Amino acid sequence: MFGTNSEANSLSLKEKLLLLDALCEAGIDPANMMPGTGACALTDAVELTAHAAKLNCGGVLMLPPFYYKGVSNDGLFAFFAEVLERVGDEYLQIYLYHIPPMSGVAIDLALVERLARAFPANIAGIKDSSGDWENTKALNELGLDDFRVFCGSESFLLQNMQAGGAGCISATANVNPAAIKDLYDNWQAADAGQRQERLNQIRAIFQSVPMIAALKTATAHFGSDPAWLRVRPPLVPLGSHETEPLLEKLATAGFQMPDI
Repeated sequence: MFGTNSEANSLSLKEKLLLLDALCEAGIDPANMMPGTGACALTDAVELTAHAAKLNCGGVLMLPPFYYKGVSNDGLFAFFAEVLERVGDEYLQIYLYHIPPMSGVAIDLALVERLARAFPANIAGIKDSSGDWENTKALNELGLDDFRVFCGSESFLLQNMQAGGAGCISATANVNPAAIKDLYDNWQAADAGQRQERLNQIRAIFQSVPMIAALKTATAHFGSDPAWLRVRPPLVPLGSHETEPLLEKLATAGFQMPDI
């Protein structure tokens, strides 16, 4: 929760704290959670990260502070280091969130290596949503001990597994989890390439329109629950000229969602 698809940066800190508590109270094991806790304000990142650590979340996914552009690696290093220092939890597992198409602030290879070597017990891995396979490949090739590399799209899942990566953290996994898990479990199978092509087909359909609204449209449609159509401004729901082709393409592809 609190990733790009869940509109994390349209939610206030108070909302995130309340939602994280509500999920735990509903019986979801916090050990299985990796909430997004990155923020532009250091104090917000610290408060949410500390709360996740107090609940014993398995890890946190942390964006860099993204409002100021052109900041130095020294400044970004200081941000992550101060979050760790202020939270003060030796068991905290931080997964860096590299998504320059949205954040405009990169977590480059030099910074990743510097952080992982300075805090080997706490910097646990990275989600690479750059869309650049060469960058994901290079992250795997850093040779960092116990550092897990996740691609940000299942389109790179097979390549990432073959390169020694840990898997993928993908928005589309909210609607197509079984097929993605199937490739994850069978990436060494003879037909893994065909499984990957099938994932790519479904991913391309969702990417053919604004994807956050598209995923929620599919959830509303297959779950017969129009409440899922809601997005928070500045995002807007898909129009009928986008919804109808989206659902037609999914039907043609034989797409089905799990029971929801």
